[in-house]
Parts: sequence; structure tokens; C-alpha cells
Amino acid sequence: MSSSSSSSSSSWCPILCASFNQDNSCFAIGTKDGFKIFDTNTGKLCYQRDVGAFSIVEMLFTSSLLAIVGAGDQPSLSPRRLCLFNTTTGAPLRELNFLTSILAIRMNRKRLIVILQDKAYVYEINSLSILDTFDTVPNIKGLCALSPCLDACYMALPASTTKGSALLYNVMDCNLHCEIEAHRSPLAAMVFSSNGMYIATASEQGTLVRVHLVSDATKSYSFRRGSYSSTIFSLSFGPSKQLPDILAATSSSGSIHLFTLGFASHPR
Repeated sequence: MSSSSSSSSSSWCPILCASFNQDNSCFAIGTKDGFKIFDTNTGKLCYQRDVGAFSIVEMLFTSSLLAIVGAGDQPSLSPRRLCLFNTTTGAPLRELNFLTSILAIRMNRKRLIVILQDKAYVYEINSLSILDTFDTVPNIKGLCALSPCLDACYMALPASTTKGSALLYNVMDCNLHCEIEAHRSPLAAMVFSSNGMYIATASEQGTLVRVHLVSDATKSYSFRRGSYSSTIFSLSFGPSKQLPDILAATSSSGSIHLFTLGFASHPR
């Protein structure tokens, strides 16, 4: 990823989206004016491009590849068009067009996932050849989780609009791996651990956060976030190359909950 940035205005601009890269070393934001990339540890601005409004900006680790989707404020930035952008050259590499708005993008070093309201497209990331298309339940939130680990390369999609179950696919062969019935109410957030061994989920009720072992879909942990309903905005495992040791949850209550995981010494 290039460290250079284009000229920019110093005026405040609303943030339309924000996301970390796969190892949390950087984060990207999309605004009404363009997009920016920052170093997580230092807060330093690494890259900036002021070309219009973006609703999705996703990084591939610290490479020069970005997946960006416009917010629809101008014809050239349609929410139905995915642009793969090279930050080194400052130019688009490839564009993919869809019939409906793109709700989410997920990437790892082998796969690119495009989420629409009722479909999920799986691409080989280098050639952009389409590997499979999955019909989904209505997914207006664009819920999707993708493991960054190629040894356990799973994708999770919501399986129901009435209960909190998730379908897990191995996206290396595009076969269904399992279904996890995690909650009684519909899913609100999902995330894989960095090694792809575990998946954390939260429902729209927002009182419980659960962690399942991906290999056999068994529940490993159940944490209570609170007694009253709250919207879970995001879940994140702590950085770990081995077993995850911490799980964070943000919610509409204005708090961040940290849950300790003890897989090595206290499995449950």
C-alpha cells in the first residue's frame, strides 16, 4: 500500500463506512468526499483519495488492493458497481456490475465475497473468475463473515430471518460445511477468529454473545452482555495466531464489552 496521499480539504465530512483490514493493522473509512486509510497503531493517515462518496471501503491486509463501492451520489459511483482499486497506481484494476445494490464485501488472500440482499457471490480474487453463487434469505444488513485464514477458509451467512442460525461454507470448495443454531432471534453480527477455528455471533436481541467451534458446530462459550435488549454493532476477536483469548462487542448502549476466552486452560 502506498503511503502517499492526494490533496484534501480540511473541512469535516460525514463518515459513511469504516472497517479494519484482516489483521487490524489498518482501518479504512469512506466519506462523502472519498476514502482514507489509517495506521491503527499510530493513527497516521496512509492514503487518501477525494473522488466522491463511498459506502464500502475494504482492504486486503496491507496490500495495494482496495474493494470500493460508491454511495450513489453520482452516476459514476453506483452502489451496484464494485471497483477493485490499486492505491499504488491510483487507478481502478477491474469493475464488477450487479443488478442490485452491494451491501457488503469480504476478502482474504484467495477469495472475494460480494453480498447482495438475496445473493452471495464467491470469486477467485486473482483472476476474478466466479466460483459460485449462493441464494440467501433476505439479508438487508449485508451480514457476512469470512475467515482470513486459508487453512480454515469459511464464510458465514444468515440462514433465517426469524431465528439466529448461520450457514457456514468452505469457500475453497464452495461446499456447505454446517449450520449453527446460535440464537432464538435473528442474527445481528458475526465474526471468525483469525485462525478460522471459532465464530462469534450475536442476535438482534443483543443480550447474549455466543462462540462456536467451527469444525463441529459445538458451542464453546455463551456470554451475557446485559439483561436489556441492545443493538450489537460489531464483534471482534483479539489478535492471536493461536487460540483467541479475548472477544469484544460494541452496542447501542454506548459501551464496549470485553469477554475473556480460556480455550487452552478452561474449555467449556
